Amino acid sequence: MLVNRRTFLAATAAAATVGPFVSRARAADFSWKFGHGFPATHPLHVRAVEAAERIKKDSNGRVDIAVFPNSQLGGDSDLLAQVRSGGIEFFSTGGLILSTLVPVASINGMGFAFKDYDAVWKAMDGDLGSYVRKGFDKVGLHTFERIWDNGFRQITTRNKPINGPEDLGNFKIRVPVSPVYVSLFKALGGSPASINLGEVYSALQTGVVDGQENPLVVADTAKFYEVQKYCSLTNHVWDGSWIVMNGRAWKSLPDDLREVVSRGFNESGLQQRQDIAGLNSALQASLAQKGLVFNTTDPEPFRAALRKSGFYGEWKAKYGDEAWGVFEKSVGALT
Repeated sequence: MLVNRRTFLAATAAAATVGPFVSRARAADFSWKFGHGFPATHPLHVRAVEAAERIKKDSNGRVDIAVFPNSQLGGDSDLLAQVRSGGIEFFSTGGLILSTLVPVASINGMGFAFKDYDAVWKAMDGDLGSYVRKGFDKVGLHTFERIWDNGFRQITTRNKPINGPEDLGNFKIRVPVSPVYVSLFKALGGSPASINLGEVYSALQTGVVDGQENPLVVADTAKFYEVQKYCSLTNHVWDGSWIVMNGRAWKSLPDDLREVVSRGFNESGLQQRQDIAGLNSALQASLAQKGLVFNTTDPEPFRAALRKSGFYGEWKAKYGDEAWGVFEKSVGALT
């Protein structure tokens, strides 16, 4: 069922005021932790809680997953280290952040690569997603078949709108802790600073950076509209959120429980995609009422600037011909 914004937020208001979801029943055979950096009202957290409930029920109480939102267990970098070591069993964030460990996970972050959602799901549910998942396997992490949606990213700013690449000259912009984001905005003339999501509001409020880039749902749930004036609809990057699991924990599961856990996260992932689609259709009007001033942009000058700077060619060389070939098979030629 597609969830409109009002119904979705009303149904999940309680999630914003409580700690992690922890199901309490009989002692489980597997009691695990799932950490992420999104606010408790974000669709990823809400659907992750639902997945945990479904997995608990379908496993007859054998698998109990506590979901911790809002960087309660640490920032993205810390959580990635924890899921690798086994300190937690699940972690979710974008491929561009996970690329510090699995370089190919950032390939969907090539600027202005995806034309629309049809192109996104063709790639990520198809050959490209399969190729990326193999990269996680090689470093001892398991990830599920359906990547969750984090949306197309837009730029918010404090002092001026972004209409073209020239407006990004020397602009201080927050980006995730990811080489691709840093490279992208440097190629466009900006001055990117890598800051974990939980610290972004403060960085905007205090002027450490003048702007940030995220999907509208993050700008809304993290209340960036309180410390930003403009929102430029650039659609410069699409990014999703992989649900990654400690490989040793995954291998510890018997086959029947692996199927239960996979089904739980994959089904909730498809529902979360619908949530994002429904929310995005209403968020621009809602955020405008909260004070953000919107403008649209033409992607071609940005693409031209990236080609001229050598951005696409540089990343093609880093990913290698095989990965780049799988990528361009889905999105078309960029170089």
